[in-house]
Amino acid sequence: MTAERAYAEVERITRHRARNFAYGIMVLPREKRRAIAAIYAFARRVDDIADGDLEPAEKRRLLNELRGLLEAEPGDDAMLVALEDARKRFPIPGGALRALVDGGLQDLDQTRYATFDDLRGYCTKVAGAVGVSCVAVYGSADVERAETLGIALQLINIIRDVREDWELGRVYLPQDELSSFGISEDDIAAGNTSPAWHALMTFQAERARAYLQDGMRLLQSLDSRSALCVSTFAGLYRATLERIEQRAFDVFDGPPHLSTLTKLRIVGRGLW
Repeated sequence: MTAERAYAEVERITRHRARNFAYGIMVLPREKRRAIAAIYAFARRVDDIADGDLEPAEKRRLLNELRGLLEAEPGDDAMLVALEDARKRFPIPGGALRALVDGGLQDLDQTRYATFDDLRGYCTKVAGAVGVSCVAVYGSADVERAETLGIALQLINIIRDVREDWELGRVYLPQDELSSFGISEDDIAAGNTSPAWHALMTFQAERARAYLQDGMRLLQSLDSRSALCVSTFAGLYRATLERIEQRAFDVFDGPPHLSTLTKLRIVGRGLW
């Protein structure tokens, strides 16, 4: 398979599977856009395996196989062909890609997190590593803030996806914080949006915003188009968090959806 065909496929995956992500990368130059799409397609493959319907042993086998393929010939796998080409063009660290696989493997073994420090370690693997991979494409050395921004977006995902994660048997909200706010897992199962739930989720949202604010300092080290891409990602996630807050953190009927017009306004705001 040619690199051109492989890139066309990972861009198709990005458009269909990550429409918010696609709005961010559309402002990048072609070479950078295609490389970010390849990183996304790899992360999507990890998530699809970890969250799929296969038996845990088969998921583990596939994830370990995927890790090995990072250093092997890509064959006719479009995602691997595109990622290999992107790694030749940009210094995308193999360690960050392997960390993504480690995060998928962790989801097979761990479904609860005792403290935020424990959760932060997980977020560093599954989202901080995406930030570290992408910043190599953007052309910045500010790995620390790229990782922080990735963690911020993952914290918003955790707030948004409480119901979906529960159905997968996972609770990412730290257990000590659930306890301190008087929330049980029965409350999550019942979709109980009590004042205590509102207080807990307000606390989670404030922390996510603090990480987002720190991570956005990454923009200072980016060229204008890369900065616009990152500010678009951040704006879309911030808008999602605001919608959740407007719904009083009732995330049990599914995540909020941003309209096409809202997304275009966020891109336009970044251009301005």
